[in-house]
Amino acid sequence: MSDWLEHTVQVEVEAPIDLVWSLWSDLEQMPRWMKWIDSVKIPPDNPDISVWKLKTGGLEFTWKSRILKVIPNQIIQWESIDGLPNQGAIRFYDRNGSSVVKMTISYAIPGILGKIMDNLFLGRIVESTIQADLERFKEYALNVKAN
Repeated sequence: MSDWLEHTVQVEVEAPIDLVWSLWSDLEQMPRWMKWIDSVKIPPDNPDISVWKLKTGGLEFTWKSRILKVIPNQIIQWESIDGLPNQGAIRFYDRNGSSVVKMTISYAIPGILGKIMDNLFLGRIVESTIQADLERFKEYALNVKAN
């Protein structure tokens, strides 16, 4: 039996929504700002599926995700269909020249990890990690905007 944990974090990026959207919606670029994501691959024959590899602290997980909903400049929603159980959404809010990026992610704690770690402790680690990832995304977007 798995426990599900959910986290929501956000960041404001001083860049137009079109730029922020174009950077984030290119899923294969995510390892540039998400340090725990080793790779994202999209099969050419099925662009709604992505294959993810997470590496952290000697642990490695892989999973396949399916895009459930895309509204350009507003939302990308997904769910895993194989491997590490997770689901979530990235929402984008236009703030007249700047953009808010809000990520909500839910994931199941594999049974063995749940026995080893306190879920509250693990949750704090995950939340601080994805908040740091969003801060790195902000820096990445600002660098792209400047060039």
